[in-house]
Amino acid sequence: MPRFSANLGFLWTELSLPEAIAAAKVAGFDAVECHWPYDVPAELVRKALAENDIQMLGINTRRGDVMAGDNGLCALPDRVTEARSAIDEAIDYAAAIGCCAVHVMAGFSNGAAAEDTFIDNLQYACLRAEKHGITILIEPLNRFDAPDYFLSTTDHALRIIEAVAKPNIQLMFDLYHVQLMEGDLENKIVNLLPHIGHIQFASVPDRGPPQKGEIDFAALFELIDNLGYKRPLGAEYKPNGPTEHTLEWFRTYS
Repeated sequence: MPRFSANLGFLWTELSLPEAIAAAKVAGFDAVECHWPYDVPAELVRKALAENDIQMLGINTRRGDVMAGDNGLCALPDRVTEARSAIDEAIDYAAAIGCCAVHVMAGFSNGAAAEDTFIDNLQYACLRAEKHGITILIEPLNRFDAPDYFLSTTDHALRIIEAVAKPNIQLMFDLYHVQLMEGDLENKIVNLLPHIGHIQFASVPDRGPPQKGEIDFAALFELIDNLGYKRPLGAEYKPNGPTEHTLEWFRTYS
C-alpha cells in the first residue's frame, strides 16, 4: 500500500507549522512537506518533527518578491545573487531540520539565457546540497495556474536534469500539473521513474482531494506501488473545508 506525506502548504494552514506537523501525525501521515517555512525558527520545526517522530520531505526556495509577482528566482538572468541567497537559505534550513529535499523554483522567464541561468544555479545548488545529503528537485508547473513559468513539461525538466549532470538532482512529478499539461500519466510514471525524486497529487481540474475528476488515483497509486516506489506520496491538494473532513481518500488508499 502507498504511504503519504501531508503538504502543509495547503493542509492545516490554520495551524502554526509545529501544530500542523502534530496534526498530520495524528491523522496517520507518514511524513510532511511544506512550501516556505522560513518565518518559523528551524529549531521549533526540528523539535516538532522529533516529538512527532515524522520527517519533513521537502521545502521550496523562496519565490522572491511575491507582491511584485515573483514565483521563483533561479531562471532569472538578472537576479542570480538573490537566487543563490535563496538556495543557500533553503539548504541551510533543510539541513537544520533534517529535511531531505529542496525544490528550487525557477520563476517566470524564458529563452536561452534563462535556461543557462537555471542550469548554473542548479549546479550550484547541487554542490551545496551534496554536503548535507540533500536532493535538489525541479518541478514543471502547468500553464493554466502559472502562465510564463519557466518549466512546464516533463520533457523540458528531463533536459535540464541531464544538462545539470549531478547525481542529486531529480524531478518533482506532480500528477495535477502533469495531467493538465501532458496527460498519459501511467506511461510517464513508468518511463520517468528513475528520475523522479518525489510525487505529489491532487484532483484535476479543481486541485481538490483525490476523490473525483480526471485521474484514476486507485490505478495510479497501485501502479506506483507495484513499480517499487516506496517513498511517501505528497498530498498537495486544496481542502474544500477543514482538512480532517477531506481525508476519506486517505482511509481508502492507506
